[in-house]
Amino acid sequence: MTEQTALPDAPGTGGAGAKPDAAVVRDALGVGVAVGLSGFAFGVTSAGSGLTLAQTCALSLLVFTGASQFALVGALAAGGNPLTAAAGAFFLGVRNAFYGLRLSQLLALPRAVRPFAAQWVIDETTAVALAQPTRRAVRIGFTLTGLTLYVLWNLTTLLGALGAEAIGDTDAWGLEAAGPAVFLALLAPMLKDTTERAVAALAVLLGLGLLPVLPAGVPVLVAALAAPLVLWARGRRAGGAEDDGAVRGATEGEDGR
Repeated sequence: MTEQTALPDAPGTGGAGAKPDAAVVRDALGVGVAVGLSGFAFGVTSAGSGLTLAQTCALSLLVFTGASQFALVGALAAGGNPLTAAAGAFFLGVRNAFYGLRLSQLLALPRAVRPFAAQWVIDETTAVALAQPTRRAVRIGFTLTGLTLYVLWNLTTLLGALGAEAIGDTDAWGLEAAGPAVFLALLAPMLKDTTERAVAALAVLLGLGLLPVLPAGVPVLVAALAAPLVLWARGRRAGGAEDDGAVRGATEGEDGR
């Protein structure tokens, strides 16, 4: 993600690096509508996994983080332990806390508003907000993306849950893949350096490789170890390079005597 250190409170079209409000609105609506419609797939998948209409709608209203919701109902549908399924969903949702740390600096919202804004801190709102050059644009992008996505996601969740019986066998449609596909489409452009790509690749290998041998919901927990493992390996490699450099420097110093 692009690092932003200074965000002037520039008006819609004024100031260096400012972005027209219309462009921000277009971007926010595009993401909000495109992703919000995939709530239908969640509603169908959730109902197909055995959750009631009320439980399905409550997940979208209160949890509101698509990847975690799909992980939970997917694990339950596969016969996984409810606690394991919930743990997997929880660890996927933890990433939003890190998003919040960054967005709190960019949005600089009043303290009373922050608890309400926290409900909308997800992949899509973060992606749109981080792409903006000014605080005004960040606030517009975050708010409009969050509002559009929240309304559409919950509405299409309801429609999907209600229409699950008409669709019939939800497994035959493969709708459970819609959520992960959207998440990967948003994640892929953000993997800009070698470390990020290595973490993503190792997580995929762990998750898919352990899927046939571990209970439903557990592979995603193990995949979370990808980040610390890659960072540990990177630290070991950096430390080894420093040691080699020190040895070469000492050797060269002795040879020059």
